[in-house]
Amino acid sequence: MNSEEEFFDAETGLESDDSCEVSFKDATQENGVWERRKKLPAEMISRNNFSVWNILKKCIGMELSKIAMPVVFNEPLSFLQRISEYMEHTHLIHKACSLSDSIDRMQVVAAFAVSAVASQWERTGKPFNPLLGETYELTREDEGYRLISEQVSHHPPISAFHAESLKKEFEFHGSIYPKLKFWGKSVEAEPKGTMTLELLKHKEAYTWMNPMCCVHNIILGKLWIEQYGTVEIVNHRTGDKCVLNFKPCGMFGKELHKVEGHIQDKSKKKRRVMYGKWTECMYSVDPKVYEAYKKSEKKSGGESKKLRQERSCEAEEADEMPEVQETVTVIPGSALLWRITSRPAHSAQGMERLLLPTDCRLRPDIRAMENGDIDLASSEKERLEEKQRAARRERSKDEEEWSTRWFQMGTNPHTGAEDWLYTGGYFDRNFTDCPNIY
Repeated sequence: MNSEEEFFDAETGLESDDSCEVSFKDATQENGVWERRKKLPAEMISRNNFSVWNILKKCIGMELSKIAMPVVFNEPLSFLQRISEYMEHTHLIHKACSLSDSIDRMQVVAAFAVSAVASQWERTGKPFNPLLGETYELTREDEGYRLISEQVSHHPPISAFHAESLKKEFEFHGSIYPKLKFWGKSVEAEPKGTMTLELLKHKEAYTWMNPMCCVHNIILGKLWIEQYGTVEIVNHRTGDKCVLNFKPCGMFGKELHKVEGHIQDKSKKKRRVMYGKWTECMYSVDPKVYEAYKKSEKKSGGESKKLRQERSCEAEEADEMPEVQETVTVIPGSALLWRITSRPAHSAQGMERLLLPTDCRLRPDIRAMENGDIDLASSEKERLEEKQRAARRERSKDEEEWSTRWFQMGTNPHTGAEDWLYTGGYFDRNFTDCPNIY
C-alpha cells in the first residue's frame, strides 16, 4: 500500500547522533535516573495573527488529509504521540482485569473507552501529520504498560498502535485513519478504525470505534470541541454489549459533553445504565432505579422536548460555545466508574535512553516548534514533506512499495475485518535497517 491551546507533551530534551543515543539537554540525572522534563523550552505560539480562511475557503465539503496547513496551527506533537494519550487512565484496564463478573468488566471497559477520548477536551491545536515510517514508543513502568506506534500508510494516512501490559495482563491495539472534513465554520473528524482491548486472563476481546469529533469556530470566534455519535462496545466471548450515545450539544447546549447508554447481555436484557460526561466522569446504575428516577424527574417538570432538540455539526445557526454545566447530577444508588484526572501544569512522559531513528521525538520541525522557532519549524516541515514526496517518486520509478516495519495488514481475529496488526519484536530493540525519514 502506498502509502497536526495547550501543549501537553513535554517529555523530550534530546539531541541525537548516528548511533541514536539520546542526550538529555533539558533533563537531569540523579542516582542514575533521568528526571522528566517539566515544561517546554518556549511558550505557546500565538495564532491570533494568522488566518486559516485563506487556506480553507476552497475546501468546503472536502477531505483535508492532503491540504498543507501552516505550522502555526500545529501543537508540537506528532499524531502518534496523541494516540498514546488513550492510555491516560490505564488503571481502568487493570481494574477490569481484576473483576470476576463479565458485566462489571464491561462497565469498566466502557469507562475506559470514554476516558480514552477525554484528552480531546480543549485540544484545538493540530498534531503534526506523521511521516511514512515514523514511529513512537512509550514505556510507563509506573502504569504497567509499554506502547509502540507506526505510520503505516501516507495516502490515506493510517496510524497503527499496540500497547501491552508489562505483566502480560492485557493488549490494546488498533489503527486510526483520521478523516477530516471542513464545513465552513467547523472541521469534522471521523476517527475511522477499530479499537481492540484483550483481557488475556479472561480470554476476552472487546472492540469499538471512537465517536465523531467536531472543532467549531475555525474561521472566527473561540474554538471549542464536541464529540458525538453512537459507540458500540462488544465482548466477543460473552456476547455482552455496551451502547453509548455521545450527545451533540443541542439547541441550547443542554446536552454538551453528555454520554448516556446501557449494557445488555447476550439475551439483550439491560443490565446497567451508564451516564456522565466525557470531559468529567462516568457512572452506572441499575436500569430500574434509572427509570424510576427519570419518571420522578418528569413529574417534577423536567426539560421539555424542545430543549432536547439535537443539532448536527453541519446545520449550525451559531457557533458560540454553550455554557458548560460542570457537574453531573448523580442518581441515588449510582456507582462512580471513572473521573478525569486533573491536568498538570506541564505534562511529562517517560522515555528510553535509546530511540529508534524514526521516533517522532527526533523530528526537527517538532523540535523547532518546541523551542519557539516558527520559521525553522515551517522550513523543516516543508523539507520533510518534500523528502517524503521525493522518496515516493523514487519508489514509483523503481516499482517498489513501502514496507512497514512493526505492523502488517492482516485479519482481526475478533471482528474478521482487515486491520493493522503488530508483528512483534520492537522491544527487543533490534533497530537495524531503519529508514532515514528525517
